[in-house]
Amino acid sequence: MTEVMKAVRLHAFGGPEMLRYEEAPRPAIGPGEVLVRVHAVGINPPDLYLRDGYRALPLEWQPHPAFPIIIGTDVSGVVEAVADGVTGFAVGDEVFSMVRFPEDLMKGSDAYAEYVRVAATELAHKPLGIHHVEAAAAPMSLLTAWQFLIAVGHDAPNPFQPSRHEPVPLEGKTVVVNGAGGGVGHLLVQLAKWQGAQVVAVASSRNEKLMRELGADHFVDYTKEAAEDVIHDADLVVDAVGGANMERLLRMLKPGGGLFLVNPLGFAGHGAARERGITVSSTQVRSNGAQLAEAGRLLDEGTVRVVIDSRFPLADAAAAHTRAAKGGIQGKIVLTVA
Repeated sequence: MTEVMKAVRLHAFGGPEMLRYEEAPRPAIGPGEVLVRVHAVGINPPDLYLRDGYRALPLEWQPHPAFPIIIGTDVSGVVEAVADGVTGFAVGDEVFSMVRFPEDLMKGSDAYAEYVRVAATELAHKPLGIHHVEAAAAPMSLLTAWQFLIAVGHDAPNPFQPSRHEPVPLEGKTVVVNGAGGGVGHLLVQLAKWQGAQVVAVASSRNEKLMRELGADHFVDYTKEAAEDVIHDADLVVDAVGGANMERLLRMLKPGGGLFLVNPLGFAGHGAARERGITVSSTQVRSNGAQLAEAGRLLDEGTVRVVIDSRFPLADAAAAHTRAAKGGIQGKIVLTVA
C-alpha cells in the first residue's frame, strides 16, 4: 500500500485558487537521495510563474507537465531516510536545500509537501543558529546572490549568454543593488558588504531602516527620485527587479563597470554597454549543496540574515501566493508544515 502525505498540488495552471491542499503519494527515494520531512518551505518567483503556466513565455516554451504536480524548491526539515551509499547525512539531521533547480523548472520540484526527496549533492546541514523558517527562506535567494557575487560553482551552459558569468572583486568598490528590499536583493546587499564593498541600496522608503540595519552605506528611495539621476560612477550595479527599461541602469555606471541582471529578459542595452566598456552578465541559479553549506555558515554566525516578510501554514499556500502577487515584499514568504 502506498504511503500518503499532505501536499499542495496543481491539477491545472491558473491563479492561487488552483493550489489544492490534499493527500498525495509519499515519495520514495532512489540512489543518492535523501527523504526529508519538511518543516518549512520558502516561496520564490518561479513558484508563481509555474503555477500560472509560465504564460509570459512564448507558447512553444510553456510547460505541459503530467498533472497533478507539486511546485516549490526551497525546504528546511529533518532527514527521514537515507539511500544506501549516501554519506554525510543521517536520519534525524536538520537540513535545507533548493531541490532540483532548474532541472524541474517546468514540472515542479515537489517542495510544497510534508516529505520531499532530495539528491544528497543538493542538501546541506541547516545552520544551527537559525530556525527552519529562516532556513527554508534562504536557498534560492542566497544561492542566487552567491552565484552572482561570489562564485558560480558549476560549469553548466549559461542559458542567458554564450559566456560563463564571472563574479568580480568587490572590496573597495561601489556596488548598487536595485530591488534591495526583496528576497534576493536584501541578500545581495549583505554579501556585497561582507566582501568589502560600499553598498548603495535602491528600494522603497519602507525598506530604508532595514537596509541600514543590513549594512547599506547609502539608500535611494526610488519612489521619490530616479536612482539613475542620483547615482553615478558605480563600479557594479546588480538588478534584482527586471522588467521594462533596464537600460537606464547603465547611467549609474562608470566606463568599464559591470551590470549584473538577475532577470535579463528584455534588456536592450547591449550596444550602449559595449560603447562604454560595461560588462553585462547574468546566470541561472543552480542547486548546489556544497555552496549552500558554505553560504550557510554566514547565516549561522549572523553575518547574513534572511528577512521574513510573512508566514502561512502549508494548507494556506493559496493565501501565500496571493500575498506574493500583491508585491511590496520585504524579504521572503514562508510556508510552515505542522
